[in-house]
Amino acid sequence: MSALLAPSVVGVPPGDAVTSVPARSTAQPGVQSRRLPRHRKSAGVARKLLRGFLDGVPGGGQLVAAGELVLTELVDNAVVHARVPKGREIAVRFEIVCGHLRIEVHDASGEKPVIRRSTGPDELSGRGLCVVEALSVEWGCCPRRGGVGKLVWALVRPEGGA
Repeated sequence: MSALLAPSVVGVPPGDAVTSVPARSTAQPGVQSRRLPRHRKSAGVARKLLRGFLDGVPGGGQLVAAGELVLTELVDNAVVHARVPKGREIAVRFEIVCGHLRIEVHDASGEKPVIRRSTGPDELSGRGLCVVEALSVEWGCCPRRGGVGKLVWALVRPEGGA
């Protein structure tokens, strides 16, 4: 794990509970987190939250395009693929770490995401994590400490990718 991803650097240990907070208001300066329903429209809501968060960050405009794509894929995976009981929510969390955007998506499924490398040209899905991998400096998944499920995170720099 790089120094950029060490829990002591990002301020919140991976897997800690994400609290529901109003947009643009967080317990920590420079961090935004929000609970969302597991619904197909949640990716759009999450993108709007991310744009609002990045509006308040110097140079944040350079992170919007790649950040929105990565966030959309991670939220869609949590909504579509997480096999969880009805009524469970997802959570998103954004933070700027050493000029990089850290995106986290928490869900109640313990199943780790797997990149599908052999998606056929006519298949309509299965490429999302390849997009995340291409646009992220690093990404990964870990269990949520003290809670149910996992968090999937990605670290995006302004120009996207490694």
